[in-house]
Amino acid sequence: MSPKRTVTFTEDEIEAVVEKWNKNPMLKPRIAKVVVNIGVGESGERLQKAKQVLKELTGQEPSIRRAKRTIKEFGIRKREPIAVVVTLRGEKALSFLNRALEAVGRRVKASSFDDFGNFSFGISEHIILPGVKYDPNVGVFGMDISVKLERPGYRVMRRRVKRSKIPRRHRVSKIEAIAFFIKELGVRVM
Repeated sequence: MSPKRTVTFTEDEIEAVVEKWNKNPMLKPRIAKVVVNIGVGESGERLQKAKQVLKELTGQEPSIRRAKRTIKEFGIRKREPIAVVVTLRGEKALSFLNRALEAVGRRVKASSFDDFGNFSFGISEHIILPGVKYDPNVGVFGMDISVKLERPGYRVMRRRVKRSKIPRRHRVSKIEAIAFFIKELGVRVM
């Protein structure tokens, strides 16, 4: 297993990507979806409280996720509800993402980006989000936030009739995802 290598991009490389977007607007990525996940690890009252918290934060009804297999060490049985998840799109996704980035100080690691235009980070306590107050009856929950970027034209991959593959040259790369977050959302990548 080879060690993970960190790739840092210069300001000139990022400016070249932005210049390419200005020449051809079909190459500029956009936020496809934001997925917010709270993994509790057990069913019952604590899972219901996590569901309530996620509904208050996002304004959408969360979906319950079940365990894929039994893990005796953690006391988890197969098909037991252990997490809640919400998928946000459009304006809701952008507004929640801005709040979540404010909570982490608009600073993220370069290792949070993968090679396909996806970006993930975590929040240790939901009460650090702007506008959220601590409720002792509910408690404190951490959450994982995943963002998927895509270019216009990705509908070709998901439509029912005449479905086709997206070529590698049209997929979002790591440097393009980093450039998007720096230029559009004002994020500092470290």
